[in-house]
Amino acid sequence: MPGGSTRPGQQAMVEAIDRAVKDRKHLLVQAGTGTGKSLGYLTPSLLVDGPVVVSTATLALQNQLVEHDLPRLAEAVEPVLGRKPSFAVLKGRHHYLCVAKMEHADEEAPTDTLFDDAPAPKAGQWLGEAGRLGKQIQRIRSWADKTETGDRDELDPGIDDTAWRQVSMPARDCVGAGRCPYGAECFAEASRVRAREADIVVTNHSLLAVDMLAERQIVPPHKLLVVDEAHELADRVSSAAQAELTPEAIERAGRRARTMITPAAAEQLAEAADALTVGLAEAPAGRITSGLPEQLRMALTLLESATRAGLSAIGEVKSDDSDPVGKQQAKAVLDELFTTAQRLLEEDDFDVAWVEKSDLGSGRRALVVAPLSVAGTLAQSLYADRTVVVTSATLTLGGRFDTVARSLGLPAPAAGSDGSVTSGDGWTSLDVGSPFDYPKQGILYVAAHLPRPAQSGLPDAAGAELLRLVEALGGRTLGLFSSRKAASQAAELLRAKTDLPILLQGDETLPILVRKFREQKESCLFGVMSLWQGVDVPGDSCQLVVIDRLPFPRPDEPLAAARSAAVDAGGGSGFASVSVPIAAVRLAQGVGRLIRSSGDKGVVAVLDSRLETARGYGAFLRKSLPPFWYTTRADVAIGALERLAKN
Repeated sequence: MPGGSTRPGQQAMVEAIDRAVKDRKHLLVQAGTGTGKSLGYLTPSLLVDGPVVVSTATLALQNQLVEHDLPRLAEAVEPVLGRKPSFAVLKGRHHYLCVAKMEHADEEAPTDTLFDDAPAPKAGQWLGEAGRLGKQIQRIRSWADKTETGDRDELDPGIDDTAWRQVSMPARDCVGAGRCPYGAECFAEASRVRAREADIVVTNHSLLAVDMLAERQIVPPHKLLVVDEAHELADRVSSAAQAELTPEAIERAGRRARTMITPAAAEQLAEAADALTVGLAEAPAGRITSGLPEQLRMALTLLESATRAGLSAIGEVKSDDSDPVGKQQAKAVLDELFTTAQRLLEEDDFDVAWVEKSDLGSGRRALVVAPLSVAGTLAQSLYADRTVVVTSATLTLGGRFDTVARSLGLPAPAAGSDGSVTSGDGWTSLDVGSPFDYPKQGILYVAAHLPRPAQSGLPDAAGAELLRLVEALGGRTLGLFSSRKAASQAAELLRAKTDLPILLQGDETLPILVRKFREQKESCLFGVMSLWQGVDVPGDSCQLVVIDRLPFPRPDEPLAAARSAAVDAGGGSGFASVSVPIAAVRLAQGVGRLIRSSGDKGVVAVLDSRLETARGYGAFLRKSLPPFWYTTRADVAIGALERLAKN
């Protein structure tokens, strides 16, 4: 493109994808920051004879492709192709305005949705919330007369979730265009028509996961699938396959279906909600490892019976029903409760169940079930009848593609692979590197002299090291912490010992905090896991990234603990097979916040001595990171920061 620069890694990526499509062989491409990954996969996609689907990790990246990258690229290739390629965005049904739902959206606050899973409102709060909700719905009505897409993202300023729920329809509640009185006006259906006619369809991992679980009935048929930020795909599939039960959800289902089911079934639903409340109160938080507690089993048995009776009473949804939409909604929520209760009662070895308890807000309690692994689902559903290209800046762990390949349902490559170019059964891989000169642009400093972290929060020695580093640079620090307690302690320490502006996650919304961090050169931004990826602050506003400890999953993370236990039971090492790879991906994402452009310079400081001293996994984790200049000497890191401070 005009004004562009030559990027060898990007060119290698284009050629590899073109070859993969011709050979009908799946491809894993690791493309470091600055490669120009988006154009690297979009360019060969335009040459594919047939539809192409691109899946991204977030709606923000999805919008960037559709609003910026694809329009420029389509215009640039038009003289070459003799036509301008078409593209469309495909989101979940709930992202679009539902005309049928909007026609019944009251300007009064609906008592079964406004305060879902929330504490009871204070006196007078109903009126204030209802009035605010009514104004937002009126604004949506005005917008509905003008919009051509019905896409929620068109609304600026945005609409809060409570208001949007009143005018949108989850896929499970939809009766389908053929049975809906407003089917001909459906925005979600129109988006699917546009997607079926486009050369390139841009969607997101969450919808791709739902599509796989729905036997690929949502995303249009296509020849090539590109999965960007592929390291997040397995987690999105796990989330899509996860289900939960709460007493509030059962009560809402009863209210929604009360006019369509028998009084006996309604009474049973109320009893099931009460029994689940008691069962969740009695059960300890965490993974259920020795069978369902009796009180929870009784609640699930009651729920299964009640929902079965309710579904029988509702029967089939027909186009001539007086309220097919309402009937479908009632049927959908009962069916979901019935399926989840059955799944939990089966206690399948391939599922993990746990009790969630929150001390925040309303003290939410839930019974959750999720698959132990989704590698089998991915192996069966992701690769059939299409070529798949998966790409990310973090696909090699310990210098090899093996671990990520297995997590994505691909067979491991042949022994002896060096991690740069590898192959397995039906797939190849390529690491195109990064245009950045990491050894010259950055230092990886590991504070090997610090004690091995043991206590929760920020140890005194780590706090003192953090203070020395930040003072040497004079701010400009992104602090990535393993817990909110540690982040808060770090903020308190720096506020007490320096005059630097200290921004702490939770004090304001994340976009505002990141903007202030970018604009206030001497500021520091401290936070937890959501800052470890997605924060893009090039330039001298971020020249020090501090990581307090290696980001291993906590022992109380149910899925990670269950997967680790399963490996241990099979004679392997759950820590090495589960915990270390999770930490490697998280650490690589966090370290990647430092160098965002070719002119960036700085230091990554890891205050966890295990990255240097731990035998085996310490070296594995370091090999998963960009090739920074490496040191364990504090004086070297301090000296580099002091020189940066003078610039």
